[in-house]
Amino acid sequence: MLFDQINRELELMHRHLIVLKKVMESGPIGILKLAEETEMPTHKVRYSLRVLEQEHLIKPSANGAVAGEQVKEIISDFEVGLEDIMQKAECIREIGKSV
Repeated sequence: MLFDQINRELELMHRHLIVLKKVMESGPIGILKLAEETEMPTHKVRYSLRVLEQEHLIKPSANGAVAGEQVKEIISDFEVGLEDIMQKAECIREIGKSV
């Protein structure tokens, strides 16, 4: 209950990153091929593609999704963002231990 929302968000981020990685490795790539290679349902792949496109991490092409202009910037900031999340989680852990 307390962690449900965070777990859902982490699962979404995990899925988006898997799709982004596959697009970067194999792009241009279409929804059906992405679904097959990631073993995800097409509706989930489609949603991840929409989110990634809104964030300018991918862009559509006639042959499928390709990496977008901002993907290198996001990847360079990825470690910093992840470290921030891990520090917050550690702080929450310490508070939880004292309760």
